[in-house]
Amino acid sequence: MRGTISTGNAIALFCVVVLAWGTNWPVTKLVVEVVPPLWTTALRCWIAFTALLVFLLLSSKLVVPRRGDLPVVLSVALLHMVCFSTLVATGLKFIPASKAIVLGYTTPIWVAIGAPLLLGERTSIGQIAGMAMGLLGLGLILNPYALDWADSDVVLGCGLIVLASLFWSASIIYVRSHRWIATPFQLLLWQVLVAAIVLTATATAVEGWLNIVWSRRLVVLLLYGGLVGTALAYWAMSMVNKSLPALTTSLGIMATPLVGIASATIALGETVDLWLVASAALVIAGIACSTLADARLQRRKETN
Repeated sequence: MRGTISTGNAIALFCVVVLAWGTNWPVTKLVVEVVPPLWTTALRCWIAFTALLVFLLLSSKLVVPRRGDLPVVLSVALLHMVCFSTLVATGLKFIPASKAIVLGYTTPIWVAIGAPLLLGERTSIGQIAGMAMGLLGLGLILNPYALDWADSDVVLGCGLIVLASLFWSASIIYVRSHRWIATPFQLLLWQVLVAAIVLTATATAVEGWLNIVWSRRLVVLLLYGGLVGTALAYWAMSMVNKSLPALTTSLGIMATPLVGIASATIALGETVDLWLVASAALVIAGIACSTLADARLQRRKETN
């Protein structure tokens, strides 16, 4: 297959993706302590756009999106990069990154619920079991013993992250129905550009002109989010998707919330309680169950 790499290199890149996306949650939490959420997301997008533009120009892979790809450019840019990223950045101001990443990764559960309703996909017993486990995990992390419902900021933060996961799931559902002309990685540049423009305009209107105290630490964090957490991670994932089975990547990506929890504990000193552990275990198990069931359905379609 054109553009594939060896299995060993693909696995190494996959580890890079999981580490980049997992650690990006505590990095974002550190950034929003000094930069407003909209500007945090806008700056990250501009950094990622610059890196992607240079890479695509040097590799002669820069393409202008065809009309048929414009809907997926807009849907991913607005639903995922603008709405999801901004809601997550805002939510991280109010709740720990370790809890936020578990809430954020309930996204596949919403996809499993929404895809049959919106795309007419069949639902298997395995997928239903996965949905149930994921929703039970969500209930555990939001129960009154694990969450202080008297603290309006905490409730707001959790609500924003759950809402973000719904926007992400809407983006994924549309992507599943899209007929691609260019590759997802080639379109990523334009998705990031649209998101950067929208976020900059919105940030200026809502949060005012960018007025922050720059420091070496802040620059490093922003560069990490834009270069590693976005540009490098998406490039690496595009290579991994060409070189490893889809089921392998779907299951492997579930290590991301575990990396996020571990990195938040190490970098931010966040505590991990039994409610968070049980919730994360149920959400990850639910995603695994739904993913395996979906893979079986796809195999049946291909053999019929």
